[in-house]
Amino acid sequence: MEVALFFHLLGAFVLVAGVVVAGIAHAAARRRRRPDEIALLLGLARVAVLLVGLGAALVLAFGLWLVDLSGHSFGEPWLVAALGLFAAALALGAAGGRRPRQARRLAARLAESGRGASPELYGLLADRASAAANYLAALMIMIIIALMVWRPGA
Repeated sequence: MEVALFFHLLGAFVLVAGVVVAGIAHAAARRRRRPDEIALLLGLARVAVLLVGLGAALVLAFGLWLVDLSGHSFGEPWLVAALGLFAAALALGAAGGRRPRQARRLAARLAESGRGASPELYGLLADRASAAANYLAALMIMIIIALMVWRPGA
């Protein structure tokens, strides 16, 4: 059980680290004026998204194993809520990452051509729907962590 718990917690730390790094990189990119800097920072966010994926896979795989090892039921309300929030957070994060990905590609093209940042680039970076999806996904992850720590009703 200790091995499953170790990798589950490792996955949680990697997942949260990826979310934090991606958020910081995107926020920093929004404050830059040169397309090459924006592309670099959004490239860092892309690497952070890989951490999110790795962390999510570890959390899910070892979390499900922990449920089996601990004798908990997959029908327990705190677990059903956590799994539902997990799926929703991943879907929202993926949706929220579309505009930053488009911004990274546009910034790279602008940098390669030697042009400055365009209004289109700033619009992609400032997309409110993407920001809302990402903030909501991060909030869901925090709620999941609370559910995992306190396991209400367990």
